[in-house]
Amino acid sequence: MSVGTTLDGFIAGPDGQFDFFPFEGDLAAALLAEYPETIPAHGRGPLGLDGVANKRFDTVLMGRVTYEPVLAAGVTSPYPHLKQYVFSRTLAQLDPAVGVVPTGPVAFVRDLKKQEGDGIWLCGGANPAGQLLEQIDELIIKCYPVVIGSAIPLFDAPFRPAGFKLTDSRVFNTGAAITTYAKETSIPILLRPTTEAAAIRGSAGAGCPP
Repeated sequence: MSVGTTLDGFIAGPDGQFDFFPFEGDLAAALLAEYPETIPAHGRGPLGLDGVANKRFDTVLMGRVTYEPVLAAGVTSPYPHLKQYVFSRTLAQLDPAVGVVPTGPVAFVRDLKKQEGDGIWLCGGANPAGQLLEQIDELIIKCYPVVIGSAIPLFDAPFRPAGFKLTDSRVFNTGAAITTYAKETSIPILLRPTTEAAAIRGSAGAGCPP
């Protein structure tokens, strides 16, 4: 999972906006060099990425709330250089290059991870991220020096601690940072539900910040 977040843990504003995340300076240069595939098709030409090969991912996963603003802009295939999937029970498939997954994301992602290929990029949003938390092997968090108070969180999920270990951290001149975490598998986390309902309760979007 690679996502931008504010200092107070939000990935987008109340209406899905993320234009308050500055894409500039040495942070932008690092993202373009290391994660060129995360730039959508309409931005690749102006940023000099036409013909640039993918570096980390060959697949992108989106929630419906992530995909709808793209549709509103008249774009049905935002990442044609990747295999694209949208999780939605209501959205019709509008482009043959974008698969619509009408079922829950967990079983789909488990199967996807068994297939050969490069990394899987969970682009957004909070609800799919919450449901897929146990399937996430790596978190690449781009933290921007911005506080917005209240909006769409990084994860929309019930209380359930999950451990990750720090593998890399870089701070840029813009004041932003990229921090990478791998799933922590060596330390067991024991949970004791207080009620039977808590034991069986299931998991309950957002844009793709730069």
